[in-house]
Amino acid sequence: MSEYDDVCVLLPTMNEAETVARVVEDFRDAGFEEVLVIDGGSTDETQSIAREAGARVVEQSGRGKGQAVREAVRDHVDASYVLMADADATYDAADADAMLEPLLAGDADHVIGNRFADMRPGAMTRLNQIGNRLINVAFRAIHREGYRDILSGYRAFTRESFLRLHLTADGFGIETEMAVECVKNRVSVAVVPITYRERPGGSATNLHPVRDGGVIFLELYRKAKTNNPLFYFGSAGVASTAAGAAMGAFVLYRYLAFGISHEVIAVGAVGAVILGIQLLVFGVLADMIHSLHREQIERYERAVDAGTTGRPSETGGRDAGEDRGSEGHGPDSTPHEEAGEADD
Repeated sequence: MSEYDDVCVLLPTMNEAETVARVVEDFRDAGFEEVLVIDGGSTDETQSIAREAGARVVEQSGRGKGQAVREAVRDHVDASYVLMADADATYDAADADAMLEPLLAGDADHVIGNRFADMRPGAMTRLNQIGNRLINVAFRAIHREGYRDILSGYRAFTRESFLRLHLTADGFGIETEMAVECVKNRVSVAVVPITYRERPGGSATNLHPVRDGGVIFLELYRKAKTNNPLFYFGSAGVASTAAGAAMGAFVLYRYLAFGISHEVIAVGAVGAVILGIQLLVFGVLADMIHSLHREQIERYERAVDAGTTGRPSETGGRDAGEDRGSEGHGPDSTPHEEAGEADD
């Protein structure tokens, strides 16, 4: 038996005929018997080549990498652990041991491979590197966690922890959404250095930097609504207040310098400032409610853990016998003495 019998290697594909055989063979040579290729309806020979290389191939019912990953883990994976990679030969199967080690040791439920630790020349364009850095900075600012490379496609996770995440993204936003949901659901995350290589010649990327980058930024901001409401509403409030202040300054300048009044712009400026202040206040209130909600969840989880392990609860409550004793019957009283007192 292999040490990886309970691990499934998951490879989402879309027109990866040039590289999929190499990737499947590398993982199988590394000791992984279960390699699942979930294909998005490739128009080349991806599916047949993957089968010949020894992979189990299924075609996804929808479209997009996010939908493929969700469907694969939910419907086609029985293993307890999932090692997810791209089929473009940019990730190294030799890093699989390091990726799985935190899971198998019980130190984490989700592992992210950090591509920036060993990025080979030509692996990522300068534009993509800048975009990745900005997205990671934005993630750290919004969600208060530094995962270093939230867009990495090399992941390892327990199937149970994945099913706890509320994932809806269909495209390349799936990695971002997984990172956000790990923060939201307090899934323990480890970051592991990996090697990231240039795509082999002849293989084309399915990533569109500007379009997909915009989708990722929108996903980060949208998820802040439930994970960091102060940022979500506060940033809109600051923008509205700043716009109102700028319009007000313009109206004041025109009036003082030229005696020209701009009533409509002035009304708009006042409205923008009022809206901005309201959004700021709402953000503060929403953040307070969010903090209280988290505290209640933590108390509930501690109570459940105490009940499971048999530890006394943190409320310091007395046991049933002490409660009965406090109702007027001393600890040394007996039923006969109580009956005698009743006869008197």
